[in-house]
This record gives sequence, structure tokens and C-alpha cells, in this order.
Amino acid sequence: MERLDNIPVSLELKDVLERLHVHKVSRHVEGTVHELIDIVRPIAKPKAIYKVCYVDKENGDSLSIDGVRFTSHVLRVNLDKVERAFAYVATCGKELDEIVIPSDDFLKCYYLDAIKEMVLGSARRCLKSYLARRYALGQISHMSPGSLADWPITQQRELFSIFGNVEDLIGVKLTESFLMVPLKSVSGIYFPTRIEFVSCQLCPREMCSGRRAPYDRDLAQKYSEKI
Repeated sequence: MERLDNIPVSLELKDVLERLHVHKVSRHVEGTVHELIDIVRPIAKPKAIYKVCYVDKENGDSLSIDGVRFTSHVLRVNLDKVERAFAYVATCGKELDEIVIPSDDFLKCYYLDAIKEMVLGSARRCLKSYLARRYALGQISHMSPGSLADWPITQQRELFSIFGNVEDLIGVKLTESFLMVPLKSVSGIYFPTRIEFVSCQLCPREMCSGRRAPYDRDLAQKYSEKI
């Protein structure tokens, strides 16, 4: 297991405004975003942990990762020819959750939420790049519990068990409903793949702000046919 906590964060005003999709920037908006950047920059400490795991196939749609049993047809298909995968958890850091914004200041809460998402993005990119370099990986993809109905969010518990006490390690805890706190945290399995896989390709839901790839009906059919 390894922890990454010296992760650089770049927060430029123009990048944050672009992330917010603010087309007509007023002085008030620019000033508010600049104020939040000044608050976040000195305290942002995004973190990530990962563990090299060995994969054992079982019957049907079950598989064992680092001795922990998971059930997902799509995950099993993706790891069918993979012997080594990388369990991970990454977060924007609990430090940013300690920033107090009045609950009725909806715009400021929205701006801070977007900035936290960008800090989390820094952690994700750093981890992915680090894994690719250290383990001489080519293309790597990932899956997360809850990203598809096929791999339910309830299996966050099994994923977290691979690491032990994740809260002690990087400050991320799992709630009774299997959500992570801080909310701007992600978890899952990275794995080597010849062609990039994105869970969104198998999800037909149209209205999704987090979509990273279009739904691919043919690819979804191929996955459903694999046994």
C-alpha cells in the first residue's frame, strides 16, 4: 500500500471560471471566486492511497481482488485477462470541508464545490500518472462501485476493507449509506487495458452532469453477451 500526499494543485482564476461555465463574468463573481481560491490554495492537501492487488477469477460474475470477493459482470469481464490491478481511494482532503460558507449563499457554495472538484481532479490525475510510470503501464482504465448498477455502491465496504482504516490513512470515511466523506472523494479499481474503458459507455441515462463518454449501445451489448 502506498499513500500520495504531496500532490500539486493548480488553481487559476480563468480555469475555475471556465469550469463554472460562467460566460459573462461580473466583477462580483470574479471577486468571489478569487476570494475562494485564496482561501483554498494554502490549505488544499489532496491525497490518494492505492494497493497493488492480485486478481483471482471465480465462478460466474464473482472475482477476488486481494482476497476480497466482488460481484460484477462488467468488472469480471474487464479483469478477465488481468492478473494485477490497483485498488485506490483519492480525495480533495478534509481540510476543504472545514471551510465555512453560509448555507444561504448558494452561489458561493456552488463555486467552492467546483473548486473542490478541481482539487480532487488533481489527485486523480496524479495517481493515474504515478501508477502508469511506476508500473510501466500503457493504457489504464478504472471502475468504481456505484458507477453502474452492475457494480452496486454497497461494495464500497469491500473495497475499503482492502486498505483497513481509510479514515486514518487519508481522512476519508464511509457512511452507513456507503457514501464517502469528504464528498469530493473517489474510489475504485484501476486496471491495464488495450482500449480505454469508461463506465459511462454502458450507462443509457441521458441526464447526467458527470457523463464522461457517450452511451455505446453496441459496446453494452457486447458486455452483456460475454460470459
